[in-house]
Amino acid sequence: MSLIQEFKEFAMKGNVVDLAVGVIIGGAFQKIVDSLVKDMIMPVIGKLLGGVDFKHLYINLGDKVFDTMDAAEKAGAPLFKYGMFVNSVIDFLIVAMAIFVAIKAMNKLKRDEPAPAPEAPPADPEDVKLLREIRDALKK
Repeated sequence: MSLIQEFKEFAMKGNVVDLAVGVIIGGAFQKIVDSLVKDMIMPVIGKLLGGVDFKHLYINLGDKVFDTMDAAEKAGAPLFKYGMFVNSVIDFLIVAMAIFVAIKAMNKLKRDEPAPAPEAPPADPEDVKLLREIRDALKK
């Protein structure tokens, strides 16, 4: 079998195609979650905490003082951007929760399907049947 044919068989297996679709949908979903956190959730949390904008929270690890994070970044100052980290953690928690809910729903659908009827045990071979008849005859 040629290398190209082996690769074609591998690429066309259901699991590989499912994985590719999952990665593409996951990338699109991440953009939605990113927007949800940055544009909707964090502004509300910031407002509740007195007008704090998390994406601008940082600690300057350098010696110079800067008025804004943008000025510090342009100057190449070492920054500890804990506000961005908080945004990323919330992103992760939303994605993790969405995956948990999706998997829970899929598992529930799988459980709701009726279990297949158990197969009847295979018939005994003829020699076993004969031996049982002889045994039963000898008992009488």
